[in-house]
Order: sequence, then structure tokens, then C-alpha cells
Amino acid sequence: MSGSGAPPVPIALRGGEGEALWFLDFLAALKGSAAELNGASTVVEFLGRRGSGSPLHVHRKEDEWWYVLDGEMTFWVAGRAYPAAPGSFVYGPRDQPHTFQVTSPEARFLHVTEPGGFDGFLRSLARPAPALELPPHDVALPDLDHVRAIAAEFGIEVLGPPGIPAAGPGTSPARPKETP
Repeated sequence: MSGSGAPPVPIALRGGEGEALWFLDFLAALKGSAAELNGASTVVEFLGRRGSGSPLHVHRKEDEWWYVLDGEMTFWVAGRAYPAAPGSFVYGPRDQPHTFQVTSPEARFLHVTEPGGFDGFLRSLARPAPALELPPHDVALPDLDHVRAIAAEFGIEVLGPPGIPAAGPGTSPARPKETP
């Protein structure tokens, strides 16, 4: 629920609209904050370049899902790797370790957390993007210990650096669940 007690209002954003932030080495466009969506979710559109990804982590308070719009990525959720091309949907339930990485020159994807609140974490680590473009290559990424400390404030446990874990016991490449 939103803190103001006011009823939610409709949101209609076009491509390229939304609060533009540089988050880690991504361009993030906040499409709907928890406050705007009555606490139900946070919706962010991300653009990243090859090799960009999230630290290995676990959400304790929310589920999250991704929908790949352009490019290719690999998601690693609960010990399984899922290659994802445009149109792919990947769900990461709370309390399951996960990470992802852009594997094509660039990828654009929708990221949703339910319930909302991820936008607080996003804003705590991000800086306003002066243009709708990826951060320059020479922009320093935040130190993993700093990310870990901020993440903990939002119920996110950072387990390791960005990158898809190597295959090992319990970590096998898999095809996403297919529906008939």
C-alpha cells in the first residue's frame, strides 16, 4: 500500500520515459515505483552491455521476474542456467539465489519485483542518468561491500560478485520450463 493513503493513479509512459538512472553498469528507466503502484510491485526497464550483470544474491522480501525485450542474456536461478532470447520470461522466487548476465552486445529487459520496494534499493545505489544511454565504460562500479551493505537494508543478501556460477553439483544448464 502507498504511504500517503491516496488511491493510485493511472500511469502511461512511452518508450524512453521514466526516471532515468545509472545503476551499476546499466541504464535503468523506472516505470513504476512501489508508491505509484500501491505497493504491489516495482517495474524497471534495464539496458545493459555484454558482460553486465547483477551480483549473485537472494531477495528475502520479494519475488522477481524478467522479460527480455531485445538481445540475449543468461539467468541463473536456484542452481540452473537459463539462456534467454527476446520474448523469454524468467521467474525468480524469493529465497532462491540468482544472478543474470548480458550475453549479446546489448540487451534490454523488463524487471519486476513483487511486492514493490526495489526502487528504494535502486535509488540508493544509482545516480541520475544525464542522457538515455549506458554509463560510460570508465564510470567506476560501486564496491561489492558497499552494494552488500545497502542491499541488506532492503532485505537482499549479496552472496557474490556478478557472473554466472560455474557448473558444479546442483548447478546444471537447463532449458526453461516449456508450456504445451
